[in-house]
Amino acid sequence: MDIESVRSFCLSLPHVDEKVQWGNDLLFRIGEKMFAVVSLEGTSDHCMSFKCTPETFAELVEHEGIFPAPYVARYHWVALKRFDALPAGELKQLLRTAYGLVYEKLPAKIRRQLETKVSAAPSKKRARR
Repeated sequence: MDIESVRSFCLSLPHVDEKVQWGNDLLFRIGEKMFAVVSLEGTSDHCMSFKCTPETFAELVEHEGIFPAPYVARYHWVALKRFDALPAGELKQLLRTAYGLVYEKLPAKIRRQLETKVSAAPSKKRARR
């Protein structure tokens, strides 16, 4: 995967938005809570980071090219030195899990608001005449 394929995948998940923050990081968020970050700066020591479960965190940091993410490792975030540190399918599954972990922790009110936005979207059915 690369930046564009990660971006495309993350934005395909329900209710996800993106935001550039801290000058050179592209955040992928749900309910304004981030679940993955891609570095836009080529000189960074990692290309992306994401949230994972404590068990997965312990497993992933044993892999070559994966290490505890700076500043957020205590919340079980890992960082990839390069996008090919993991196979694309595995990375997508880990991003789905990161999304789910953050979504589950959102306050009920925020989750209801997100779900309401989906149900309020115009229907594609045509009215009968």
